[in-house]
Amino acid sequence: MARYTEAKCRICRREGAKLFLKGDRCYTDKCAYERRPYAPGQHGRIRKKMSDYAVQLREKQKTRKMYGILEQQFRDYFQRADMQKGVTGENLLSALERRLDNTIYRLGFATSRSQARQLVRHGLFTLNARRVNIPSLQVRVGDVIEVRERNRQSPIIQEAQQVIARRGCPAWLEVEGEKLKGKVIALPTREDVQFPINEQLIVELYSK
Repeated sequence: MARYTEAKCRICRREGAKLFLKGDRCYTDKCAYERRPYAPGQHGRIRKKMSDYAVQLREKQKTRKMYGILEQQFRDYFQRADMQKGVTGENLLSALERRLDNTIYRLGFATSRSQARQLVRHGLFTLNARRVNIPSLQVRVGDVIEVRERNRQSPIIQEAQQVIARRGCPAWLEVEGEKLKGKVIALPTREDVQFPINEQLIVELYSK
């Protein structure tokens, strides 16, 4: 599977927003976007006038890279959201939020979405008491996510307990930090997506 292997901080600088791709480092003064809040490259400081299409494209790219999804996979999410009842943009964000790797990140069991994806791939979690290793699984109301007993002493998992206390948990999830256990108590709504995303621009882009 294709994956991005270059410096992640370049992505934040390219998109002009802090995407929190490197976990706790993004909350410190070492964050590259805080020190150089302009696009990477020789002409990064030059401000360019953007067309409507460019604005829509950048919004889509920002959202896609924040969740760590490839282009075709992101387009599939949009097509499914467009076929569902309700507002297409909100359906899209709800589906992205309900990915297993994002849910684990939001529960605080990982410091970043990329780390959550890796932990899922390595089989460190169970979903409803069954071991899972597919990051793109869609969680449902009532699902219980738990760290496997044999992996609870892992340094990464131990660090996660501190993350839970510091970051908090969204309203659609319930977490028991000491037990390293979380539960989906509702479907995520638009208000639960705390990052500033203008989903209408994405809808307009794909509707052309």
